[in-house]
Amino acid sequence: MTAVWLLSLIVFLPALVALGLLFVPSEQKDLLRWVTLAATGVVMLLVAGALIFPYVPELAFSPDEAGLQDSFNYPWIPSFAIEYFMGLDGISFPLVVLTAFVSLLAMGASWSIEKYVKAYCILFLVLVTGMLGVFLALDFFLFYVFWEVMLLPMYFLIGVWGGPRKEYAAIKFFLYTLVGSVLMLIAILMLYFNSDLSDPALEEHLARMHLRPAVQEQVQKAMALRKRLAEEGQSAEAIRKAVPPIHTFNILALQSIGQHTPQFAGFGDELTGDQVVTFLGRGLQWWAFLLLFIGFAIKVPSVPVHTWLPDAHVEAPTPISMILAGILLKMGGYGILRICYPICPQGGYELAYFVCALGVVSMIYGALAAMAQTDFKRLVAYSSVSHMGYVVLGLGVWSAVAANGYVPYYWDMGIKGAMFQMIAHGISSSGMFFLVGVLYDRVHHRNLNEFGGIFGKMPFYTAMAIIIFFAGLGLPGLCGFVGEVFVVLSAWKFNYLLAVLAAGVVVLTAGYILWAVQRVYLGPEYKGPHGEHLTPSTFRENLIGTVLCVFAVLFGVFPYQLPGGQASVLQYMDKTISQQVDDLAAWTQRHEASSLAGQDQPAQARRGAASGPTWTAASPAGHADL
Repeated sequence: MTAVWLLSLIVFLPALVALGLLFVPSEQKDLLRWVTLAATGVVMLLVAGALIFPYVPELAFSPDEAGLQDSFNYPWIPSFAIEYFMGLDGISFPLVVLTAFVSLLAMGASWSIEKYVKAYCILFLVLVTGMLGVFLALDFFLFYVFWEVMLLPMYFLIGVWGGPRKEYAAIKFFLYTLVGSVLMLIAILMLYFNSDLSDPALEEHLARMHLRPAVQEQVQKAMALRKRLAEEGQSAEAIRKAVPPIHTFNILALQSIGQHTPQFAGFGDELTGDQVVTFLGRGLQWWAFLLLFIGFAIKVPSVPVHTWLPDAHVEAPTPISMILAGILLKMGGYGILRICYPICPQGGYELAYFVCALGVVSMIYGALAAMAQTDFKRLVAYSSVSHMGYVVLGLGVWSAVAANGYVPYYWDMGIKGAMFQMIAHGISSSGMFFLVGVLYDRVHHRNLNEFGGIFGKMPFYTAMAIIIFFAGLGLPGLCGFVGEVFVVLSAWKFNYLLAVLAAGVVVLTAGYILWAVQRVYLGPEYKGPHGEHLTPSTFRENLIGTVLCVFAVLFGVFPYQLPGGQASVLQYMDKTISQQVDDLAAWTQRHEASSLAGQDQPAQARRGAASGPTWTAASPAGHADL
């Protein structure tokens, strides 16, 4: 089996099974459930069997390699340089495994769905295809297609199978996500139309772009022609006319362009010849970073664009809440790490304090809001806002600057902590929503003030709940501890105040988690309705909860390497993240050196002439990101 078949099967098998379910009678509810469960199980087996415990050794994912693995690149829409380009590295691989894992458990939790089971299973499988595609796509257009594919199934899964306010929650989710998608699309077009692979400065970086052979040959010919014309003394305008730009949606190529050329310094040179056009004094990289960051922050979600999340979680059925918390939120963090920082480093560099402050504000606000809730599910929803704030903070601690000798160690720690936090939160949050759903299926309410004494009625369920909720708390020895500690330690080297505030959130987290455990599981006798239905958890519920508990403990005790030498979460991401951070640290050194050199030039030479009240033309020296 080749990489193209393996990754394509992983992504599109759920969609193919969904197509097959169209021909299964709606009355065959158990068959529909079992086929859907089998499809998610096969995807998990493909991921585990081919990549973790390989039955095809040449496809095994190696944690010792920093670059792209199991990649392939085929033309899709060649006239617009759109490609069917997928691959794995240490950033995407853990999230692909998490997606397959949580999807399997969420389908196992879907046996309580009784209405329109056929439609539910079809939409669920289409959603799984979209999620897997996002983490594997390396063409920006393909990435955007998969990103949008997720939107419609999730809208219907909330709007049809949700709670009393399901229409409101679904529309709110749809509108927020759509706004983020529009902003992302604007940024994608900005980057595409300002990209040019024929820039000779990219010659030494072609190998890392994984271009198709035909495209690479075209690029090399264009580079050679540009060099020859430059040696002949041709003007920049004549070279531009003789060698048309080669635009690209290739994410790896866009990363090299953003870090090694001034192509994204401004909005193009068609208005001012050799000059760079800025908007409100900011170049293209800054604006593209901001647009992309807002689009991804909506999905994280960060304050103040988080308000769709509590409503969506409260109204969504239990398995869809597991998907929302366990996977969809991680796509925001993945987008920031994969796209925002490597493609638009200047924007990330200049907005570092904004990003980190936003992360800390989300942590504090989410924790305080969780403490104020009386709805059990809404409490867990706000806890996700708080926990994902650690991710944003860890990604943003750009500490590899001159004051620290451009040492990337602490930023590397922060990003690895953020990535680990995404995996850990995927386990703990999906577990918390599942356990809340187990109670709701029995008593049909979530009022914390009416719970109590659950331990006496459901002892095994309570034991699972305490492990999962303590993992969310960040108790040492459980999965939530490692990522949070790494993020807080990395923030100390960036800003003392932000680090202290981030560390203080642990106290707030302990407050709402312990209070919830006390009121629900260890308090006095149950006071709500349907108390006679509080029967011990079933085998299916115990199996799902136990699996989540095992991994919560396993990743907390063995975050880097499992017994027997098998790599764990941190080892898989180690090399790739270190390489990306080293690249951005090197960019920072070049950028700060160029900025200092630019300050020595006369102000008029740096500024250029203004072309309007908001649009400004400046020479590349004023936007030095070489």
